Amino acid sequence: MKVQVRTWEELDSTERAVVLARAQSDIAKVLPAVETVCRAVRDEGDAALRRFTRDFDGIDLGDRPLVVPAEEIEAAGDRLSEAVRAALEYAVENIRRFHSSQTGETNAVVEVREGLLAWEKTTPIESAGLYVPRGRGSFPSMLYMLAVPARLAGVPRITVTTPPDPDGPVDPAVLYAARLCGVHAVVRVGGAQAVAALAYGTESVTAVRKVVGPGSAYVAAAKRIVADRVDTGLPAGPSESIVLADESADPRVVALDLMIEAEHGSDSSAILATASPKLGGAVARHVEALRQDVPEPRRTFLRDVFEGYGGVLLFQDETAALDFVNEFAPEHLLLHTREPRATLEHITNAGEILLGPHSAFSLANYAAGANAVLPTGGWARTYSPVSVHDFQKRSSVVEISQSAYAAMRDHVIALADHEGFFTHAAALRKRDT
Repeated sequence: MKVQVRTWEELDSTERAVVLARAQSDIAKVLPAVETVCRAVRDEGDAALRRFTRDFDGIDLGDRPLVVPAEEIEAAGDRLSEAVRAALEYAVENIRRFHSSQTGETNAVVEVREGLLAWEKTTPIESAGLYVPRGRGSFPSMLYMLAVPARLAGVPRITVTTPPDPDGPVDPAVLYAARLCGVHAVVRVGGAQAVAALAYGTESVTAVRKVVGPGSAYVAAAKRIVADRVDTGLPAGPSESIVLADESADPRVVALDLMIEAEHGSDSSAILATASPKLGGAVARHVEALRQDVPEPRRTFLRDVFEGYGGVLLFQDETAALDFVNEFAPEHLLLHTREPRATLEHITNAGEILLGPHSAFSLANYAAGANAVLPTGGWARTYSPVSVHDFQKRSSVVEISQSAYAAMRDHVIALADHEGFFTHAAALRKRDT
């Protein structure tokens, strides 16, 4: 493997567009196939889920129920080591501590004018579907990142979908995390078919109001297709990261951090952005050497990423590197700079910003407290990390007294007449006659 090292200013517009697009082109390519899957799930229900699990994942579920029985969830902890159970409990508590800060009462009553009161009423959404990936590894961390804020928001019904293990059961760590978080149902189905099941419902899977969670290009494509039926939340597709570093950084540590998100899959993006050619070259050499110790299939993923959507990008100066970061709007951003808090002031678009050499992506992915389900594909320009607020909705509440009505009446009639809304004005003109 040879890590590609390129100079941003020397790339033409087409090459720059590829870097900025990352895996979005892959999502577009699979849309037609995913449309077929979603249509089949809508029309055939459970039968389609079982067929696609067999055809795509090579798993014959036989007579196993699609919804994991309660006793299987209860017994999951017995299948885990004490170390893994303790780690899950530690991480869940950290996520809960951070997200609890998002549940405070903020719906203050505002007296807009005398007798005119306005406020917001916050209520949880009725149901949520949480997609937890499995294909390239087991991700109980994704479950608690999604389930903890959903539970804190008060969602009455939380359904998790996740691909089963090759012989049919669901990873016990995922089930144990589901138990810790108070999830209401776990469905042993993954991929685009799982998203479709959450959107349309089947004999076993009850449709939900919102689907949240990261996944492959197929999962991202399915969310696009069902978006007219269900809220699909923030765009969370293939993993992407940028390490922004200056000459003060340790190249070996930078290399280690750069490889973290790259091992998610061949469609991941992992970029070192730096104005230091010396650092860029050293990091590339370290990545090439460190990759030799990585087992398959992760080693292949690293090769594909650093020869594809990732690598080292050199910039003429630090300002140009910062401009690129903000244009890219990465899912994960790590600042390996001399003064990371000072650098932070210049960052406007990023799902997650980690400061300094000890704030490895790994720590934030699992247990730092802040949510690790983040917008991808450049959507960090407008979307935020998953939070309690993703599982709530707000209604505006207005109460108008007689005196406030009298003060507003003529102003509103004038505006309604100007806009040509006859009955808006008539409702006020004729109200007191």
